[in-house]
Amino acid sequence: MTKELKYSDEFIRLLADQYPTPFYLYDERMLREKARLFNRAFEWNAGYKEYFAVKANPNPELLKIFRSEGLGCDCSSLCELLICERLGIVGDDIMFTSNDTPVSEYAYAKKLNAIINLDDISDLGILEGCGGLPEVICFRWNPGALYNVSSVIGNPVEAKYGLTTEQLAVAFAAAKSKGVKRFGLHTMIASNLLDEEFFVLTARSLFERIVELRDRVGVNISFVNLGGGFGVAYKPEQTPLDLLKIGRAISGEYNKFFDGGDLSCKIFTESGRLVAAEAGVLVTRVIHKKDTYKKYVGVDASMANLMRPGMYGAYHHITVVGKSNVDGYSNETVDVVGSLCENCDKFAIDRNLPVLDIGDLLVIHDAGAHGYSMGFQYNGKLRCAELLLEESGDIRIIRRAETFDDYVATLNINNW
Repeated sequence: MTKELKYSDEFIRLLADQYPTPFYLYDERMLREKARLFNRAFEWNAGYKEYFAVKANPNPELLKIFRSEGLGCDCSSLCELLICERLGIVGDDIMFTSNDTPVSEYAYAKKLNAIINLDDISDLGILEGCGGLPEVICFRWNPGALYNVSSVIGNPVEAKYGLTTEQLAVAFAAAKSKGVKRFGLHTMIASNLLDEEFFVLTARSLFERIVELRDRVGVNISFVNLGGGFGVAYKPEQTPLDLLKIGRAISGEYNKFFDGGDLSCKIFTESGRLVAAEAGVLVTRVIHKKDTYKKYVGVDASMANLMRPGMYGAYHHITVVGKSNVDGYSNETVDVVGSLCENCDKFAIDRNLPVLDIGDLLVIHDAGAHGYSMGFQYNGKLRCAELLLEESGDIRIIRRAETFDDYVATLNINNW
């Protein structure tokens, strides 16, 4: 099985003739469609907002697209806060979710009037030291042994994130006693899941905690953040999530706990992957072939451009321009590799692809989230360009490729 190329072979060839490979290419139309899908899935909740996880792709041009579709931003660092501030995204349009957080970053989030999501009970005192507590506080819950899912984050008991169930009650009671007026509850314990029932179970568990906290501590939770974790069907044989179905199921659970009147709660999500991944591809060119103990195909991109396969064995589908989905080409089993001095610098291992030639163009799919943003400069590799296919059909460079001068710009050397 193979994925259909989102763009024609001729279109990719023309782009690669004009812009040096490797480069990222994003589709504005698809980005908007995904943002609207979230809004439709939860339109039954009057206060719903999707907070796009900025860490998935912090390019300001993409954030502007999401903002125009009514999305907020989930930030986890000072730089992400600063990007949002420059775009005019402040206040309740920012959810600041971080861990092991520097005091200065809490202070800046407070300055922007962002919704601050605390990862530990001790953070309450740290935030209080930044000129007092804000009127709104959210706490992140780690349900521990209640869940046992296989995901990028790992076993919740061993994850570094969030408060235990018992700590939640203590934290909310302390916040209430210190004058906090509004409260939120958040959890995110899994990543890239395609199990639709998991998200319904997560919502139900959060709703149960809300009732428990109301009865035990006397706090009314005004919003609940279901987190992210919504997976992408990276492999052709996988079934994509039905987000509308998930939304309907969560609505059913919601109605068991809330009446929509005095008893109501806003629903938030913070997906990055499902909003952006499928709208982005990494285009790279074959520059080398090697046949030793295995067959290797070397490309001009590397793990420095897309870390996920080398970091934790993530699968990204690869199509060959002019050869995939075309009759008449023989296949062979190869490893697709980059040029880093690391043996994990591989985009695919034992992948069955059409026989490749030097100069062939490969399209690495579903790279719009956690792709460019996880890039690095090991071996002196320079970060590549990002292109945007606008709804009008125009191509715009939204980030130029780095140069050697960029690479050495922060050095402080005499007689250089």
